[in-house]
Amino acid sequence: MGSYTMCLCFKRRYRWSEAQPPPDVKKAFSTYCTSSDGQMTPDQLHRFIMEFQGEEGVTASEAARVFEQVSQRRRHHHIGKLSRMHGIGIDDFFHYLFSEDLNPPLRSEVYHDMTAPLSHYYIYTGHNSYLTGNQLSSTCSDVPIINALKRGVRVIELDMWPNSTKDDVDILHGRTLTSPVELNKCLKSIKEYAFFASSYPVIITLEDHLTPDLQAKVAQMLTQTFGELLYCPTTESLEEFPSPEALMKRIIVSTKPPKEYLESKGFKDEYNPSQKEKISSEEDSWGKELANNIPKLDQEENRVQENCHDDELPGPYPDDGDYKVQQNSAPEYRRLIAIMAGKRKGGLNEQLRVDPHKVTRLSLNEQAFEKAVASHGDDLVRFTQKNLLRIFPKAMRVDSSNYNPLFGWMYGAQMVAFNMQGNGRSLWLMHGLFRANGECGYVKKPDFLLKVGEHNQVFDPKAWLPVRKTLKVVVYMGDGWQMDFSQTHFDTYSPPDFYARVGIAGVPADTIMKRTRAIEDDWAPVWDEEFTFPLTVPELALLRIEVHEYDMSDKDDFGGQTCLPVSDLRTGIRTVPLFDHKGSKFKSVKLLMCFEFV
Repeated sequence: MGSYTMCLCFKRRYRWSEAQPPPDVKKAFSTYCTSSDGQMTPDQLHRFIMEFQGEEGVTASEAARVFEQVSQRRRHHHIGKLSRMHGIGIDDFFHYLFSEDLNPPLRSEVYHDMTAPLSHYYIYTGHNSYLTGNQLSSTCSDVPIINALKRGVRVIELDMWPNSTKDDVDILHGRTLTSPVELNKCLKSIKEYAFFASSYPVIITLEDHLTPDLQAKVAQMLTQTFGELLYCPTTESLEEFPSPEALMKRIIVSTKPPKEYLESKGFKDEYNPSQKEKISSEEDSWGKELANNIPKLDQEENRVQENCHDDELPGPYPDDGDYKVQQNSAPEYRRLIAIMAGKRKGGLNEQLRVDPHKVTRLSLNEQAFEKAVASHGDDLVRFTQKNLLRIFPKAMRVDSSNYNPLFGWMYGAQMVAFNMQGNGRSLWLMHGLFRANGECGYVKKPDFLLKVGEHNQVFDPKAWLPVRKTLKVVVYMGDGWQMDFSQTHFDTYSPPDFYARVGIAGVPADTIMKRTRAIEDDWAPVWDEEFTFPLTVPELALLRIEVHEYDMSDKDDFGGQTCLPVSDLRTGIRTVPLFDHKGSKFKSVKLLMCFEFV
């Protein structure tokens, strides 16, 4: 008789059930629902929204509309009971709290004062807005411009160069291998999508490498494309910038006033990065953790950047003898420049000098800005109270990565220019700030950045300050991954072990990151953990939230992220939608959280 081997295979079964209300939700419902049948009435929901959620201005009719929307959405759960229903039950109440459109964490309307000068606002600003990828060899296109405008970006940068036959204008990253796109195509796309996401003004920053004849052609293109949308100043220099309110649905041109054009008799349209500058990619990651202080300058990078012209790459420039000077600039082009840009001759003292009779825009690369912070921090704040300061990424960020934008915002810089085609934690902060004020692309700067004290002192981000406000955050639960994520993200047969990272990005004293425990094998993880964050400068604080899958043997997988401006947070229990590593919102993934200031 032969022998036999029997193998028994056991298949592990994982939990997956509909998300259940956490204890705090049940407690809130029982507090405000005093009906014996367990049905919350419109009046009771109104009380909950005003008292628990802190929305004191909500009227009874507005609460009744919310009540009706919840009732209509949940009727299919109550088939056969509709005749007996006159309110909403605990499950309906939970559905309402976990609905992004009915219970978002931020206000949806514009509510900042929009009548102050442009210099009083942070402005959503793009860098090299026409690039589809890296800074050296990617394609130039109007598509990233359209995408930026749809997101609400208000400042679009275009680098203008003569085309190969020198009879028209191309947009490309000069002295690199990027392929060009026609200026006219970019301008038409800007006109079509300028006010898709916001009615507030769009600023076009032009980097001009053109002859006077081509400058005249650009002026013709601008006037023909934009017509009455184009804002043309009545004087060559302004004493104060107009307000966003006064410039609604207008297109504004900002560039250096044309004085001379340096035309090269010939140069290689090529830029060879050093080994230190080689292209890397964040495509498969979410970027390095953010530093909580301004980094020290690398001596070699500082030396290279000090010799750069404003907004230009370091590279194989021709010798001075290879240039021909053109003196006759086009007057019709100059008249269209509403925001004059450029650097004064001299050091930082001269560049940051405030002219009481003239406003201007100054551009500094991120390293020049760091140098200015170290030696002229107070002057930067004073300069940005009246003038515009633009900061742009250093030339060595050839992978289209970005820097920490908070360093610029702390000193009042309005135009912190970012590579919007990139990704990573720095870009998440940029997205986060401009979720404020109805996502209109303009956020009013804190009052302390706009004032000068009795002894001419201004705000110093490095100074010790007392705690002014404490934010309490409860992370209840998450849901929606199983609907949004395919096997390319997680093994759908093995639910992930999710954990959440929650923290603050702000001035160095406020910057911190904490995390929850990992919840094993659950598509709807329930953490129910509380965190407190003492804040010295809450006006400059962003709440950072990330969800990851814990992996014992490999790198943790990314599960979603968001950043929310602390000063705009709505208190109470709120639904927080999550975004992917490029900033696109997931369809279903969301968290249920509670915010309270104590």
